[in-house]
Amino acid sequence: MVYLPTILFALGEGAVIPLIPVIAVSMGADVAFAALVASGLVIGQLCGNLPAGWAVGRIGERYTMVVAGIIAILAGVGMALAPSLGMFAASVFLLGMCAAAFGLARHAFMTTRVPVAFRARSLSLLGGSFRLGIFIGPFVTAGLLQLFGSESAAIWFFLGCLAAMVVLVMFGPDPEKTIPEISPLRYAEDSGEAVSGSIPTIERAGTFRTMWRERTVLTRLGLAAASLSAVRSARQVVLPLWGLSLSLDASTIALVVGVSGAIDFALFYASGQVMDRFGRLWAAMPAMVLMGVGFLAMSFTHDLDAAVLWFVLFAGVLGVGNGLSSGILLTLGADVAPKREPAAFLGSWRTLTDAGGAVAPLIVAAVTAVAALPFAAAAMGVISLLGAAGFLRWIPRFVPRTRPEDPEEERA
Repeated sequence: MVYLPTILFALGEGAVIPLIPVIAVSMGADVAFAALVASGLVIGQLCGNLPAGWAVGRIGERYTMVVAGIIAILAGVGMALAPSLGMFAASVFLLGMCAAAFGLARHAFMTTRVPVAFRARSLSLLGGSFRLGIFIGPFVTAGLLQLFGSESAAIWFFLGCLAAMVVLVMFGPDPEKTIPEISPLRYAEDSGEAVSGSIPTIERAGTFRTMWRERTVLTRLGLAAASLSAVRSARQVVLPLWGLSLSLDASTIALVVGVSGAIDFALFYASGQVMDRFGRLWAAMPAMVLMGVGFLAMSFTHDLDAAVLWFVLFAGVLGVGNGLSSGILLTLGADVAPKREPAAFLGSWRTLTDAGGAVAPLIVAAVTAVAALPFAAAAMGVISLLGAAGFLRWIPRFVPRTRPEDPEEERA
């Protein structure tokens, strides 16, 4: 009940994501505008975080996921039946808002219920559940394209996954009731003084107040995290567009993206092990450097004779880099969130990281329109290397290496 709904949602989303720019082009968009339409997904996630945080606080994780699933079904129907490019783009945006609600609900649940000793592994499993769907989805799309010859078949598959997810969450056991929350006092520093008197009531801070109160960590470590989100988002847009610019067909593009997702998925648990045992920096730095070098190197291969071969190779390199970063944004957000009231901070954290993801396709679209797609890939490589420098500077300051409080947790 914790991971399976995520797999179902991601499976359908993974089938649709590679085809968003392809469908946009088939409806009359040029390459630059197709990137803009694809950016609607991450822009929707950015705009959906604040209402999602309100919904989780008011109606709980379970019903937030159900409502998000139902609205996502409506968005999928809109994508399949859209009579115009504008309607298709609006449906993509609405789907992004639903994805934000789904993701925030799961993040808040894991933050309050997973002990810090194996937090990274648990959140990497959550990221791995998403990656499993992103890995399998493009292969399903390739098969559906061969079988039905229409991109809309993948959208109807997405709708089936959403319906199964809604039924599972609505009628299955509720993890919020079966898994107790971890007391924030457990992680408080012991001053040696006796506690007397009543326990003060926690004043709940809104999202914007929390942003201001936690502005130091958000504007430093948060910006580095946003750069990682930007590079991830750019990967989802650049790879399909790169295939289109090489005149590859939709099924071939879906297969290449699927292979990249397979490599990504294979490394998700290794990322959690590294973060829990050696520290967060040892997962973040290699991932950012590898993706930065991958984007920069790929930008020089577009006009080579073996351009298709280089495309497949660097899609794999970017998959390795992304896999090494599995769960890092979730884990860092949980690490630096206030122990007593993490939800409002997580809303701020996810808004900032999703902003990075939303800006990246816009950068790709703008640079592609002004110059060319290889320049856009190079720009994302530079952003990735700058993000690596940010992680090197700020992770040691804000996320000091900690050991588990309870030896039983480490054995668990």
